[in-house]
Amino acid sequence: MADYSEHGAGFRSGFASFVGRPNAGKSTLTNAMVGTKIVITSDKPQTTRTVVRGIVNREDAQLILVDTPGLHRPRTLLGERLNDLVHATWAEVDVVAVCFPADEKIGPGDRFLVSELAKVRNTTRIAVATKTDLADGERIGQHLLDIAELGHETGTEWAEIVPVSAVSGDQVGLLADLLVGLLPEGPQLYPDGDLTDAPEEVLVAELIREAALDGVRDELPHSIAVVVEEMGLREGRSEDRPLLDIHANLFVERSSQKGIVIGHQGARLKHVGTVARKQIEALLGTPVYLDLHVKIAKDWQRDPKQLRRLGF
Repeated sequence: MADYSEHGAGFRSGFASFVGRPNAGKSTLTNAMVGTKIVITSDKPQTTRTVVRGIVNREDAQLILVDTPGLHRPRTLLGERLNDLVHATWAEVDVVAVCFPADEKIGPGDRFLVSELAKVRNTTRIAVATKTDLADGERIGQHLLDIAELGHETGTEWAEIVPVSAVSGDQVGLLADLLVGLLPEGPQLYPDGDLTDAPEEVLVAELIREAALDGVRDELPHSIAVVVEEMGLREGRSEDRPLLDIHANLFVERSSQKGIVIGHQGARLKHVGTVARKQIEALLGTPVYLDLHVKIAKDWQRDPKQLRRLGF
């Protein structure tokens, strides 16, 4: 058996992906496992767009969590690209964990997703009953039976079916142990201390986007993209008083949406900036000056050129 550097034989490393229909608790679970906030969470579908990897470093293993957008029936070019991204990710990871929220019945969206997943070969699949803090024992029991039945119907063999609550922390450690047990033996893939391989600009843009989405209840979520135009430490400041300057643009599709994001006399954008700045400072550990502007990129979700410019 091979010896894996200072960790010795038996060390495991590999990739796992949480999948599920939108708002199934995937991002919250990723953050709970990594122990810090690296994936934005929102109660609106289609919040996750980039594949962000969370890295769980343990004595016996390194588990890299790949976060994908929720699979859905696409209505726009952006939707099609997100689905392609999902399929490509499934084929490359060691384990796919499908999330089924315990407070909701198994529905057509779940069936569609598991049927799609059944087409991917050679990937181990486990089922996770998420949000168990929102359901009673009887409901959870029925939910687990329904998940098993969905496996039979779609020809999917679940290696494990695990109930967890990322919010209360219940069984999150057990899930991590199960995932690690399904990884191949191998050396660690990222340096100690790394929690994600996403560039800081991507994480910053996602945190700004999360703050901008919060509290907007209409069709806006799909229409906001954030691009960090410039990010760097301000020159001429001493090492013990650093300040990180971040200039970012929020792109919406129509002028009416621009008004919603900016708010009355700029109040909403100011609030977005305050919330995002605190999150960014907590993530990067540096005081931040955040400069936000709202711009219109007309119908960007349907325009290939604009999608490229906005990073999709």
